[in-house]
Amino acid sequence: MIINRRNSAPRRLHYAWIVLAATFACLFFAAALRSLPGILMLSLEHELGWSRDAISGAVAVNLLLFGVSGPWLGRGMDLYGPKRVCLVSVALLALAAGAGALVSELWQWYLLWGVVAGIGSGGTSIVLGSALINRWFTERRGLALGVLGAAFSSGQLIFTPLLVQINRDFGWRPALLLLAGLLGVLVLPVSAYCLADEPARKRCLPYGNDGSEIKPVPADPNPMRKAIRQSRFWLLAGSFAICGFTTSGLFQTHLIPHGIEHGFTEMGMALSLGLMGATDIFGTILSGWLCDRFDKGRLLALYYGLRGLSLTGLLFVDSIEQMLLFSMVYGLNWLSTVPATSALTADLFGKNNVGVVFGWICCAHQMGAALASYLAGYLHSQLGDYQLAFLCSGLFALLAVLMVVRIRG
Repeated sequence: MIINRRNSAPRRLHYAWIVLAATFACLFFAAALRSLPGILMLSLEHELGWSRDAISGAVAVNLLLFGVSGPWLGRGMDLYGPKRVCLVSVALLALAAGAGALVSELWQWYLLWGVVAGIGSGGTSIVLGSALINRWFTERRGLALGVLGAAFSSGQLIFTPLLVQINRDFGWRPALLLLAGLLGVLVLPVSAYCLADEPARKRCLPYGNDGSEIKPVPADPNPMRKAIRQSRFWLLAGSFAICGFTTSGLFQTHLIPHGIEHGFTEMGMALSLGLMGATDIFGTILSGWLCDRFDKGRLLALYYGLRGLSLTGLLFVDSIEQMLLFSMVYGLNWLSTVPATSALTADLFGKNNVGVVFGWICCAHQMGAALASYLAGYLHSQLGDYQLAFLCSGLFALLAVLMVVRIRG
């Protein structure tokens, strides 16, 4: 009896999944750090005497530099590899969190949270994930991008209630020190050991490759010169700016203070954000699965439409049960736009240019987030509540529907 050793040998785990897991860890803990402003907002007001709009301004600087640094870091990933950019960015985040626990002046908060953490966030975002996944995956690319999109949600899911509890029992400084330690002691060495820029570095082919030889294709010398001449780039960037306006800039900064001012407990709002993150894990992974099978532009239109309707519904929420229901519905498509937008960028502009092109699209996302963060704080200072800010965000989401349906491949 002849045994086919090739067929009977156990299949080894493809290294692409190890890269995916390491990238997930990087984005997971970076997302946990970015969730801090909304948790610490009231503590910073009470202990240091800073105003709501001043604190929101530092968050806006963080979000803006997060976006502006993204294209340049993305170009660095295209030219020099994602791993180097990732390691420097994680180190910056650990530095910002550790030193941030020592601040006593507003300018120090702007420098550390606004500038240092803002730049570090640009290299630990979905731009990093997109650059790696489009190199490592031929099949299951949408699913892999969906998993990384869920890293943002799961980081919030796990850490928001914990950080709220630490902030309430021990103060805001230990919350920052905890994340500084996790980033420096855990994420940095894992990234250094496990990440690899290309499958060739591990002597393998991308996941799903049929075995044919792949010749490295260098990045275009100036891909943005071509991209900015196309209306589809501006439509995709504009819709993703609205995505930022209606998600991280508004909710991670202002949802907890909004809920507390309307009679909800601090822990109740933390659980609401955690539930939002839990449903978004499912929604984002599902979105990635759908992107492998259906038209990505139509999926984006569906996501933005559902988001606009759910945001307008927030104006009528007045009980914890309704708030939790809103969190479930809204969470389903919070970051579902990420895998669709990232995969669509690679399809339209080439996977070897995705770092810089998607970096600029993410820059638009963060500009929208920065505008929402500061504008909501300003409107609160002028009007005493966030109602107008949430209404505007819902209308902008509906506008994004009209933008994405005009994108042509």
